[in-house]
Amino acid sequence: MKGLRGTIIILFFSAAVWGKKMRWCTVSEPEQRKCADLAKALVAALTSSAVTAFGRLSCVRAYSKADCISKIRANKADLVTLDAGEVYSAVKQFGLTAIAKEIYTDGGCILAVAVVKKSTSLDIRTLQGTRSCHSGVRWTAGWSLPLGHLLSRNYLPWEEEQPLSQAVSIFFNASCVPGAGTMALSLCFLCQGLKSYNSQKNFHCETSHSEPFYHNQGALRCLTSGAGDVAFVDHRALDSIEESEKDEYRLLCTDGSHSPLSNFRKCNLGRGPGWGVVTRQNNRKIARKFLLASQAMFGWRGKERQRFQLFNSSVYGTKDLLFSDVTEKLSVFNEDMDISLVLGLDYVALLKGLGHEGSSLEDSVVRWCCISHAEQKKCEQWAFSIKSDPLVCVRASSMSDCIEKIKKDEVDAVSLDATHTFIAGKCGLVPVVTEYYGAKCIFTQGEGHFETKDLPTVYGVAVVRRSSRNLYFGTMNGRRSCHGHMYSPAGWVLPAKHTLSTEHNNSASCEPNKVYSEVFWKGCLPGGQGNLCKVCVGGTEEAASKRCSDNHNERYYGNMGALRCLVGDPSGKSYGDVAFMEHHNLESNIENLNNSRWAEGWLAWDFELLCGDGGRAALTEWRSCNLGAIPPNTVMTRPVLTARIYDFLMKSQEATAAHADSEFHMFESQQYGESDLLFKDATQCLVHTSHMDYRSILGEEFYSHTEHIFNCTHSDILEFCNQDVCSIF
Repeated sequence: MKGLRGTIIILFFSAAVWGKKMRWCTVSEPEQRKCADLAKALVAALTSSAVTAFGRLSCVRAYSKADCISKIRANKADLVTLDAGEVYSAVKQFGLTAIAKEIYTDGGCILAVAVVKKSTSLDIRTLQGTRSCHSGVRWTAGWSLPLGHLLSRNYLPWEEEQPLSQAVSIFFNASCVPGAGTMALSLCFLCQGLKSYNSQKNFHCETSHSEPFYHNQGALRCLTSGAGDVAFVDHRALDSIEESEKDEYRLLCTDGSHSPLSNFRKCNLGRGPGWGVVTRQNNRKIARKFLLASQAMFGWRGKERQRFQLFNSSVYGTKDLLFSDVTEKLSVFNEDMDISLVLGLDYVALLKGLGHEGSSLEDSVVRWCCISHAEQKKCEQWAFSIKSDPLVCVRASSMSDCIEKIKKDEVDAVSLDATHTFIAGKCGLVPVVTEYYGAKCIFTQGEGHFETKDLPTVYGVAVVRRSSRNLYFGTMNGRRSCHGHMYSPAGWVLPAKHTLSTEHNNSASCEPNKVYSEVFWKGCLPGGQGNLCKVCVGGTEEAASKRCSDNHNERYYGNMGALRCLVGDPSGKSYGDVAFMEHHNLESNIENLNNSRWAEGWLAWDFELLCGDGGRAALTEWRSCNLGAIPPNTVMTRPVLTARIYDFLMKSQEATAAHADSEFHMFESQQYGESDLLFKDATQCLVHTSHMDYRSILGEEFYSHTEHIFNCTHSDILEFCNQDVCSIF
């Protein structure tokens, strides 16, 4: 049976694949030899009838990976394996298509690491003026991820209208970045390849094994030879360092420390996709079949691997020929896939931010996310009032939708509450600034720059009408609730920690929606469903929306909305018994009930706070009678944009502070008929926090509690983000 099955497989391959000659593009003599051996092994492994159908595999010699892309476009070659950054360029700029990606023992992604000699005093924050070794230009670990990190922390200055290659060449004293020959001379200064006026014979600074400092092994060779001070490679290359020599080197960690090579899982500059195979659009079907057939015969489990090993280059005196030697298998795509699905949204957004598609109008525009008609109006007034970078206001349906749009590179930044900051951090976004609610901001040298280690919190409170005499914590069963919005810290995260009713078991607080649905008769939780939407009233006129929408178009959304919900709509209907909200601006929001003619006659005296111990207190007692502390809102963006977004916000803050009589104020919203639009109205200024991790901003207590909730609560936005995260370990 085994012999018959093998014959059937071979006959299938001969009929489906070998009717067309395949041409593999190689970039060095060792790779050419391995390709030739593959061609011989294919012929030897097939029957004589199959040989007639199959012609042969031919190997097309090129002088660089860029030359391979040109040859495939011109139908002079068919296939080549590229780093993920090169795959993106091949697809987006040259019209090729990705048909497979390498899968490694620990997944389909690689970690970028910065390697230095143990004796150095350098750290990741002090690389300016050093000599750098890179595996290749636009390579994931050798270029994109390390530069993305340096830019996100503002270590690498990148002026507007300046090519990134020029900024890098100024930052490092000298470099070897194979493939960067046409960008900036100093990026090739350290390279060792032979120079020639004949492009076919010039290997200096080319993406070819004939350049000694090309590839991961070449970048390490650049470091070990003393030519460079730091090598940017991927974690797979560390295995090529002899065990006896590994202690001579260290990794640079993002916190400024050093770590042994073995700690690359924790000490790295980010992760991204590994290598992929590209071909022409009209060749993709036969190329897929060729890869499947080759892997079935010569992969690690191949039936003919005694003849040839597809993922092993050791016999040729070098590494990673045709494919990475650490490849476990190829994942060959069954159908055409969008490049964002192949490489991941985070990585594609990074490449766009680094200018891999060339410069565009978007490079100078900041796209801010707005979640309602009122926010759109305020944002447009913001755009009109500033004279710095152009601001474009992009509409989304909720904070979660903003996070998704930032991931998809459809918008750039948004200020998020603490729970959504947690979600955004899990989705790969990073902090830029944090809202500051302190009494006074002290700016640096009279500019709009403010830093502090003290980030004042706000508090969640449970507010009831004074007239609701029999309502306390523990007696809320069957009542009507007002929650601000889905995932809000004060309206969704904190209340479930407390005993809402005698029937409510605190151990069930892992799923807030379940708790609130079981305890309350009905309520308004914008973004929720079922009974938790029945008290909601929707929007009117220009802000008309369906009831319970997760934005200000729902009139019971947010802190102001929860207060409106508590007193009821102007008709006196649709009201709640308890409102879960934040303490800030509570008294001014009550005044706004009268000023906006929503509900006249209400005073702060008409309301009380419910305390966790079962008592009640005046609104002014929020310090001792609250649901818990809430970290401040944080502006989040994609890592590569932090410096640009920060610069834009500082210019905006400085401009609005300098024109106090202006119609626009960043931290005021009442003139637009709502509260807390774009930023909290309690904000005094924005604090620089792009150097901090989002977990540090949230604090361990809030972070741990929120993580506990989402460990057992389904979230569409986290599910979306998790689909895009590389599963490395």
